[in-house]
Amino acid sequence: MSEPRASAPPVLTEPVEDYLKAIYELETCFGAAATSEVANALRVAPASVTGMIRRLASQGYLDHVPYRGVQLTALGRRAALRTIRRHRILESYLTSVLGYAWDRVHDEAERLEHAASDELIDRMAAALGNPTADPHGAPIPTADGVVDERRHRTLADLAVGEHARMVRVSDKDPSLLRYLADIALQPGAEITLVHRAPFDGPITLRVAGQEPVVGPNLAAQVLVESMPRPTSASAPVARTSPATDPTPTVADTVAPAGRTRTRKSSR
Repeated sequence: MSEPRASAPPVLTEPVEDYLKAIYELETCFGAAATSEVANALRVAPASVTGMIRRLASQGYLDHVPYRGVQLTALGRRAALRTIRRHRILESYLTSVLGYAWDRVHDEAERLEHAASDELIDRMAAALGNPTADPHGAPIPTADGVVDERRHRTLADLAVGEHARMVRVSDKDPSLLRYLADIALQPGAEITLVHRAPFDGPITLRVAGQEPVVGPNLAAQVLVESMPRPTSASAPVARTSPATDPTPTVADTVAPAGRTRTRKSSR
């Protein structure tokens, strides 16, 4: 049984928690969060974002970055990771204990994350064996605010013949998650890139005995880590393509469609 924390953090309103979580995700991807990006992420008017950012900065949760937007202070980062921990533990509990499909848990966790106490979340985590990642592969912050922020390549970055393990995908698009499950692409799946059509054409994979074909946009949303190539004599030989140069490594968080900002370099 987990013990209550010695000093409880301040109780934040639901909108404040949403803002801090959104800014954390944008900062992780881009290094700072611009007002327009926060507005898009939360689907609110830019004028509303400006007012909230001023308020959070005055309370010590944010710092302004000239010409770039805002970044979380240490206080803001702790608050954001607390909300993220609740969200990801709730998703894990809903799938592992209550049998929810992985494409249905995001919205439920969004509603519950603001109401669940830290003690309840700690008890859920303990009942699950203190998992380190949620059903979609996202790292779960510890109760002390420690989180694995390693960066990963995407499926689109793999070269023909390269072998990898799926690590993570965003939890926000249920239809995408259902499709990935249908073609056996879930965290832990071992993948070989078999063929890449030229001119940004579709990519053929080998996963779980199947050879699904996916588009480059979908491939860019699936995070992977490289693995040694299979050594079995029966391991299939990848088909080659005239345009198969590997692409550069990208950040762990995949930017939503329509974003064109330069990614922050890996720390």
